Amino acid sequence: MINAKSLMIAMGVALAFSASQASAQTKTLYVGLNGGTLERAYAQFVFPEFEKANNVKIVVVPGTSSEILAKAVATKDKPQMQLMFLDDGVMYRAIELGLCAKLQASPELSQVDKLARFKDDMAVGTGMGMTGLAYNTKMFKEKGWAPPTSWMDLADPKFKDKVVFQSVSASSFGLHAFLMFNRILGGNESNVEPAFSKFRDSIGKNVIEFIPNSSKVSEMIQTGDAGIFPLTPTLVETFKSQGLPVEYVQPKEGSVVLMYAACVIANSGEDTLAQKLAAFILSADSQSKMLAEANSIPANPTAKASSPDAQTKLDAFHTYMKTALVVDWNAINAKRPDWNNRWNRIIER
Repeated sequence: MINAKSLMIAMGVALAFSASQASAQTKTLYVGLNGGTLERAYAQFVFPEFEKANNVKIVVVPGTSSEILAKAVATKDKPQMQLMFLDDGVMYRAIELGLCAKLQASPELSQVDKLARFKDDMAVGTGMGMTGLAYNTKMFKEKGWAPPTSWMDLADPKFKDKVVFQSVSASSFGLHAFLMFNRILGGNESNVEPAFSKFRDSIGKNVIEFIPNSSKVSEMIQTGDAGIFPLTPTLVETFKSQGLPVEYVQPKEGSVVLMYAACVIANSGEDTLAQKLAAFILSADSQSKMLAEANSIPANPTAKASSPDAQTKLDAFHTYMKTALVVDWNAINAKRPDWNNRWNRIIER
């Protein structure tokens, strides 16, 4: 028979084992992230190492930057995500809305290019890029057209019904192209009257379709509907790897810097782990993997190219950066709702 003392010892061991199991229980981090190539690359090549080292499961909440921001806003009082990736312009809005926590100092963060560190380290760029022009090489060859060289080529009459333009109200690519058109006409981010007054009768005349994001571009290249369109070198490389006849061009007026950025969501309940993950994705190793698997240009300049092809992409990026421009997101976001309404009412009506 088991005496009282033995029973007490047995119960103590059971309780200790139960507590040990609880402490070893796998935690879950929810990460808002653009679906498709980026989600696949992070899920297959970056996150598994962090999960294993930290006994955590990372669940991706896929969506566009606008969709992820909307989810974060809707659950601000009780966050459902611990980390989110957003395009830089959308990230500035997230910071203004108080959704982001200050990133903790780390060796990885200290290595990141200064351009990629948001004010007060409230967010950080994880992938660098720019919006320029891309064109359908098959169509251009058949038509005998020379490759485009300027943003103003979007307004060339010969491209009537061959321009695909991302909606300014929904896409950073479309917004960047609109703002470059505006700058060429003498405007700036505080004055977009030049572009609004001229767009419909210039570029607008050539647009076959306004699209909410760039996912439809690949389909329209294959069907021969898309001839010229705003796009990034990264996405062009992705399309080329899928066998699409497309090439990137750096406009003579310059491209627009575009970053994919991450922030730790404030008061998410797993701040320590989320901060640790933020540092991990900035490490040279993680950044090198994203370059190899998703054509994502590293924000950490210590990241190395793992192949001659990846090195070629890095070299091209550094060349493009020589003429890349940074837009004023504070001025943009102050007026963005008005611009969106005006765009939808006048341009995409």
